[in-house]
Amino acid sequence: QVQLVESGGGLVQPGGSLRLSCAASGYILSISAMGWYRQAPGKQRELVASIASGGSTNYVDSVKGRFTISRDNALNTVYLQMNSLRPEDTAAYYCNVKGRRRWTYTDFDSWGQGTQVTVSS
Repeated sequence: QVQLVESGGGLVQPGGSLRLSCAASGYILSISAMGWYRQAPGKQRELVASIASGGSTNYVDSVKGRFTISRDNALNTVYLQMNSLRPEDTAAYYCNVKGRRRWTYTDFDSWGQGTQVTVSS
């Protein structure tokens, strides 16, 4: 099994910053893509940012220039630095990790439990 543990959400004022972390553990042989999604009440889950094994990144237009995704391959951890937060960034944020399991060499596609980010004055 592969488990993901997220941390770093909370309540922040508009213009503030938060840093989300997501650590993967378990029988992991390799990790390919890592990403962050978010889902606001009444809306579909959307991809916020992703980072490939080689380091290339992708962002949804609404967060470009404000959010930065990064990864630490030695720690199997992905981060999302969120700056200049806006009320419309309020949502539950979920990390997603894709890779291959050790021993069985089967692929996995795992999700974190979600962490709430609320931007409000």
